[in-house]
Amino acid sequence: MTVLYVQLWIGGLLISVTIINVLGEKLDLRNKILNNAVKALSPLRIRVGGSLQDQVFYNVRNPTSKCQPFSLKSDGLFGFSKGCFHMQRWDELAQFFGINGALVTFGLNALVGREKVKGDDLYIGDWNYQNAQDFINYNIFKGHKIDSYELGNELCGTGVSARIEAEQYAKDMVVLKEIVKKLYPNPITRPKVLGPGGFFDEKWFTTFLQESGPNVVEGLTHHIYNLGAGVDKDLINKVQDPNFLTLVAQTYKDVSRVVDRFGPWSGAWVGESGGAFNSGGKNVSNTFADGYWYLDQLGMTASLNHKPGVTLLLINMSNSTTFNIDLVNDHNLFPEPRMTNTKPWLQEREEYHITPKDGNIQSNQILLNGELLSLTQTSDIPEMKPVFVTTFSPIKIAPHSYVFVTIRNLQVPA
Repeated sequence: MTVLYVQLWIGGLLISVTIINVLGEKLDLRNKILNNAVKALSPLRIRVGGSLQDQVFYNVRNPTSKCQPFSLKSDGLFGFSKGCFHMQRWDELAQFFGINGALVTFGLNALVGREKVKGDDLYIGDWNYQNAQDFINYNIFKGHKIDSYELGNELCGTGVSARIEAEQYAKDMVVLKEIVKKLYPNPITRPKVLGPGGFFDEKWFTTFLQESGPNVVEGLTHHIYNLGAGVDKDLINKVQDPNFLTLVAQTYKDVSRVVDRFGPWSGAWVGESGGAFNSGGKNVSNTFADGYWYLDQLGMTASLNHKPGVTLLLINMSNSTTFNIDLVNDHNLFPEPRMTNTKPWLQEREEYHITPKDGNIQSNQILLNGELLSLTQTSDIPEMKPVFVTTFSPIKIAPHSYVFVTIRNLQVPA
């Protein structure tokens, strides 16, 4: 039973998907729908790792026939034993990622070699990096492309079931950085080093950056689950409450401030975010309504110095009011925007109006510009066709909808 998790990265957020489930049933990597979905989202980032990554052993160098998967263990971390990861399965996954154009962030086993303090979640001692180094060497030998390596999962601050002090974590990150630099001498093809991959604690994160020093951590990753537990019966109301959704903005601001002051060589990344923890909320996280939360977070991270990309996104949570948004240039504040190509047929913008089927925000059937999005007869992802509208005409936002707008050939001074 091997448990790994994959998260789809869009902008600055990652949405988690189980790629090998707890019962050991392997996801069919030849599934056409799965392959087409990953290709359609390209370029995307897939994070391999999660709760059990810190106790996994990579079966490399001197492979053992006793490579046992995770098993249930009442006194184990997260209720599981330690586990072993067969390289045959990793080869299959790496090939799947490669042929579909995914960028891979791989989470390494940060608890290996450490000792747990009795009566505490604290782990002490240096990271035993040998197995991870062998795994990195294996990836180079096999030609598996890794965009970044991340050390540990939710071990920072007070941790989640396990924790490591910031000074020790920083020391181990320096070791990982040196390993990556040595094994990848070409800086152009060298994977990034990310961390700590956990919930933000200002004092811990500050110490971590100070102790690891310049140019070690290239992405300061933190996790966000601001909706709370997936079993919360109020979840559907939370995703529709702008005031509640905005509360997490302070965390984004604080992370950005810490990066600016103590790690300007780095960048703030939301390394994992599922909205509601414990696999999300039934009839919310898998529906149109979840877009209210996700897209709001995407825009928020973009405006607060994280690492997403978003141009113009408009969300209407009202169930009855239609809004018309005018694109107006204020000559007193900004220079005149101009089209780089003034041909009449290029003076149009693209609009993508997303609505739920039958107006039900808890539907998992979605319409694009009034047309139901569904797989083609050959299981391909449908073409996402915009409607074209005169560039500076008002943008109409219907009740319970979100709208993506693309204006091409337009230059507006920053």
